[in-house]
Amino acid sequence: MRVQRILICFVIFAATFGCGGSHRPVRQRVLLPPTLNLVPHHNIGLFLFSVENAKGNLHEFATHRFEEYVLAAQNGIEMREFTSADSSRVFAAGADSNGCPVAFFGHLKISNVKPRGGLTAGLAPVLRASVTVELSVWLMNTRTGGVMWRRSSASTEEIGGLSFIGGTPSFSARDPNDAYGHLINQLVYNVTYDVRSTWVDQ
Repeated sequence: MRVQRILICFVIFAATFGCGGSHRPVRQRVLLPPTLNLVPHHNIGLFLFSVENAKGNLHEFATHRFEEYVLAAQNGIEMREFTSADSSRVFAAGADSNGCPVAFFGHLKISNVKPRGGLTAGLAPVLRASVTVELSVWLMNTRTGGVMWRRSSASTEEIGGLSFIGGTPSFSARDPNDAYGHLINQLVYNVTYDVRSTWVDQ
């Protein structure tokens, strides 16, 4: 009789918790559209990023990587490249149907450069250096001059082969897989988060 009661209790326990578990909601992954949708603007201006406290082509490399990330994230847009000398012309044509209604601007700031190896008498590259790089990007309405969106990201890494020109660090970035390329890729990935579709669990 006691064994029978134990079996009955076990069946009730199993049924109670088993049924409770069956009613748990099924989580599914949902693709959310980008927060910053550029498709309605179609023609997107991109000004060459400016750079602070550094020489070389790091800002050019960052500009091109940014362009690649944005074009890969959204279909149906075109990006037109400009330099700072084109700004007055682009803003004057902002309301024109053939102009760029919006344009991206960016700025690279280099700071906290701490060499770990020193320079040779001929100012040869140092062995290693700790460098902090901050990338700020913003989107402007070329008709009104207003800022529509802004995002920034910073990273500190130790890299090799850094050289100096007149006391200013000089960067030569060509390969996205090298030390500088890795750093810029991470910064660009961070600042382009809002232009990418994202998967979330619901």
